[in-house]
Amino acid sequence: MDNRAPEVPWPNTGSPPEPDTESAAHAIGAAPPAETPAPIITSAEVDGDNDSAYGDTFDASDTTSITSAITRYRYENGRRYHAYRDGAYWAPNDEVQNDQQDLAHHLWLLTLDNKLCLAPIENPQNILDVGTGTGIWAIDIADAYPSASVTGTDLSPTQPEWLPPNCSFEVDDVTLPWTYRPASFDFIHIREMFGSIADWDELFSQAYHTLQPGGYIECAEHSVTPVSDDGTVGPEHVFTRYGNVMNELGRKKSKEFDIWSQIRERVEKAGFVDVVETRSKWPMNGWAADSKFKDIGWWNQLRISQGIEGFALRSLTTVGGWSYIEVQAFLGQIRAALKDRNVHGYLDVTVVYGRKPEAAKRNP
Repeated sequence: MDNRAPEVPWPNTGSPPEPDTESAAHAIGAAPPAETPAPIITSAEVDGDNDSAYGDTFDASDTTSITSAITRYRYENGRRYHAYRDGAYWAPNDEVQNDQQDLAHHLWLLTLDNKLCLAPIENPQNILDVGTGTGIWAIDIADAYPSASVTGTDLSPTQPEWLPPNCSFEVDDVTLPWTYRPASFDFIHIREMFGSIADWDELFSQAYHTLQPGGYIECAEHSVTPVSDDGTVGPEHVFTRYGNVMNELGRKKSKEFDIWSQIRERVEKAGFVDVVETRSKWPMNGWAADSKFKDIGWWNQLRISQGIEGFALRSLTTVGGWSYIEVQAFLGQIRAALKDRNVHGYLDVTVVYGRKPEAAKRNP
């Protein structure tokens, strides 16, 4: 039986008012911001890691040194990036980027009709949020299920200090071997890890191993290549050029960006059953006539207008070899295109969930 959920009906076009995103744009051709020395922040209590990325610069038993190393962030072109496993992730971890993650969380809530997940979880006791970012989803799910223990993992300790009592965060790289006990979670949530994972099959295999029988995995991803159904996003449009260059740079690092269309297949390959995929679309601005998609489009336009520098800057300058000025000129074209409601572009979105069979052997 095919459990693929039908795609969301696509609305007709319309012309709603345009949100004000001008204040977020950088001047094209401006000189890069002056880089400031990276601060040493030692307020967060972060467990150590003896991965070789640290070298021999400190004793792994010295928690204070470990904490300082993790939070001695790297600064490039005025943006702040994680220190632990430096280069493993393409986006900044500064406040500007964190705001975009929270905007994305709002987009997902709009898309899922204010649901935090689609998997039919009932009374979960142990939840893992992989790549938690600002921790906003983990905090919300902890509030929704106060009897559950929620753990969020990320490369940076940028989550808030005031948390629900059943929510905690760990600094970890999910591409390394997982250290959780087998069958220790009953729900694992993965969202927006595109461009960060070299081996998705291994990621889902480790999640399968860590879930208890009957537990659920859910993975939510979206495309980085805007498309259209009416040909208004053509092969030479800046949206298409952006998607092509980002995917090319991702492939150079063996970390694909447009992974969204492969998620269902890979979840099934890992051994999960009753796999369900639900697809939707995020308009690039408020061009859609349908009120839900119009609202999503407005928020998506705001998110991209303010966040596009963080999405692209590091990949274009480090992997692509672009200059800072070349990047800003390109991003200026994208921001201008976002204002054109005659172009009916959108991003493909998918949410896939599956269940670990109850008959799966429980490891000791």
